[in-house]
Amino acid sequence: MIGIVKNVYIYRELIGALTWKNIVIRYKQAYLGILWAVLKPIMLMLVFTLVKSFVGIETGDLPYPLITFAALIPWVFFQESVSEGVNSVTSNAALIKKIYFPREVFPLTAMVTKTVELLISFVILAAMMAYYQIVPSVYALWIPAFILYTMIVALTISFFGAAMNVYYRDVGQAIPIALSLLMYGSPVIYPLSLVQKKLLEEQAAGEWSDKLYTLYTLNPLVGIIDGFQNVLLKASEPDLHALYPGLILTLMILPFSYWFFKRAESWFADVI
Repeated sequence: MIGIVKNVYIYRELIGALTWKNIVIRYKQAYLGILWAVLKPIMLMLVFTLVKSFVGIETGDLPYPLITFAALIPWVFFQESVSEGVNSVTSNAALIKKIYFPREVFPLTAMVTKTVELLISFVILAAMMAYYQIVPSVYALWIPAFILYTMIVALTISFFGAAMNVYYRDVGQAIPIALSLLMYGSPVIYPLSLVQKKLLEEQAAGEWSDKLYTLYTLNPLVGIIDGFQNVLLKASEPDLHALYPGLILTLMILPFSYWFFKRAESWFADVI
């Protein structure tokens, strides 16, 4: 972790230049420009709202579009960061063969690029909160911590996935599918309170209910998404019991993921 922070500082200008290049190339000839970045969460929110009208999902006193968009902000940031991070090394093959610098710059650049788009999504959320007359409380100060946590989770997957993708290109193809499935295992379409009600209160899975809930919260996005909704919309502190399992798992895997990436990068130029 210290090595990551050190390289971010040393190569901050390179990361900034590559980030700017990614943004310019992606939106240069697009009429809507960078607004395309927020179309995905907006369209998903509209689709989920339509589905909710048929299925019926309890969200308490909060409007479903608002609570869903708040869930989609960290989810889309995570999903896009991982998708581009895993493919970041192979997509920069020409640069890798020309000059050496720490290759973790590429997953970091992919994540920083998505941070710019994340800020635009927050502007949309602020407008929605104003429309629904939801005023953020002091608990909103938790948001930077949740963003940092989301970055760490994304990098944990990106480092390992990017290294594997150099040798096995199937990884880059499989990641979008895996992330699409993971979304249904995260409280994006439905709130965490619904899972807690079914497993912890009603014991819907019998004696396995508590174990299944613990397994569910091993997904770091569970605590992140629920935390976003709590601190921004519900004016309450995050559910630490939902945060701890995923956080502990992430901190255990991150050193291995980074070590694996650094071991593999010596042969990137030869294999890629």
